[in-house]
Amino acid sequence: MSNTLWKYSLAGLLVLVPAWATFFILSALFHALNELIHDLPWNMGDRQWPGLSLIVFLLLVVVIGAIATHVVGQRIITQAEQWIERVPLVRSLYITLKGMADLLNFRARFGHSKVVAFPFPRDGLWAIGFVMGTAPSVLQVSPTTNLLMVFVPTALHPFSGLLAFVPQAQLRPINLEPEEAIKMECTAGLYKPKSGWLQAPKITT
Repeated sequence: MSNTLWKYSLAGLLVLVPAWATFFILSALFHALNELIHDLPWNMGDRQWPGLSLIVFLLLVVVIGAIATHVVGQRIITQAEQWIERVPLVRSLYITLKGMADLLNFRARFGHSKVVAFPFPRDGLWAIGFVMGTAPSVLQVSPTTNLLMVFVPTALHPFSGLLAFVPQAQLRPINLEPEEAIKMECTAGLYKPKSGWLQAPKITT
């Protein structure tokens, strides 16, 4: 009974904490934008502007996105992240929040990937990974096997991990959607997919 209660409590925390953190951050951001708009010189007579903070937020998102996709902007962001990673407490918080934000970009990264199981880091142990494509030709040194690039995510922080180059013959496709695999990684195995997920996926014609 106690083990079941602990399992449910931990699963509940894994769901509620990111949701609460997201709500708290957005609320604080909108509050700060409202205060900034209220203090603008042209805002005479304490006039209220319903929805203006949301418009400013959306414009800010677009502008930051445009900067982040530019080469110069990417360099600035990289340098800022390097500075953040030098501060221990801030680093942990930033990595966690960045992982939550990366969920928004999940389909662009892994939505069309095949989920596979393969021996890792040695024979007898298995890992779940995402096939990202064929390895570069310079690594295709064997004429009898084809190397594929497989991303192996880290539990709890599934958008960090390592890229393995695995012979195609060692990869075992499993009946698991990318979204289901990420849920397993995010919960460190607490999330249970439907039965039969370790079987080979059915081929539809």
